[in-house]
Amino acid sequence: MPEAEACTALSRIRWHGYISDVPILLTLGALLLGLVFGPHWWVRRAMRQHATERPDLPGTGGELARHLLDLAGLEHVPVEIAPADHYDPVANVVRLSPENHDGRSITAVAVAAHEVSHALQHAAGDRLFAARVRFAPVVQGFEFAAAVVMMTAPVVLAFVHSPVLLALQVGVGIALLGVRLVFHVLTLPVELDASFRRALPILETGHFLDAGDMPGARTVLSAAALTYVASSLVALVNIARFRRLLPF
Repeated sequence: MPEAEACTALSRIRWHGYISDVPILLTLGALLLGLVFGPHWWVRRAMRQHATERPDLPGTGGELARHLLDLAGLEHVPVEIAPADHYDPVANVVRLSPENHDGRSITAVAVAAHEVSHALQHAAGDRLFAARVRFAPVVQGFEFAAAVVMMTAPVVLAFVHSPVLLALQVGVGIALLGVRLVFHVLTLPVELDASFRRALPILETGHFLDAGDMPGARTVLSAAALTYVASSLVALVNIARFRRLLPF
């Protein structure tokens, strides 16, 4: 066979191989996107699904949070309105978003119970919660450093033209984001405890919701607990972006 024909045949074989790999690559890509963005989408959907106003509920999320804190002897812990729902262990404050603080919905009630449960963890001296509080500022420092590395990596690639230095910088960025990922994984037991060992029994035994509303409350509590899972998966996406900067 002439050399030109052999090259053509080889090219056709390679091309057909690439074509046959396309469905596999598309499937893997779809699975990866689902893994990364699926939890985030589900959390948002679960919160919205049960956020319908319910005038029949006895109080708002903010009122329930205040009531639960008082019942637990935590009258000194205030409840405030903030852009996002969270418990601030440094200021010792339960903060709820406006829609959950002022709203009467299953989402508002469940989220309020979840955030109050973090205050209960704090008051009880929960060791995992204390560890999260202790290491959170360190992790925030790592996140800031990772952001700096990410922003300067293209500059290094454009002006320094040193693959070794770029690889070192990307490696440092991946390590910094890896710390954030590990931190979020370690916070999962804290979130699960807040949702299912504390908030759910409070809602059930206190009869703050009817029995027919409890499945929705469980869904919202699951979403609240999995918020950090979604965040940790976003960190995985950032790690993948760092890897793409490498020239090899």
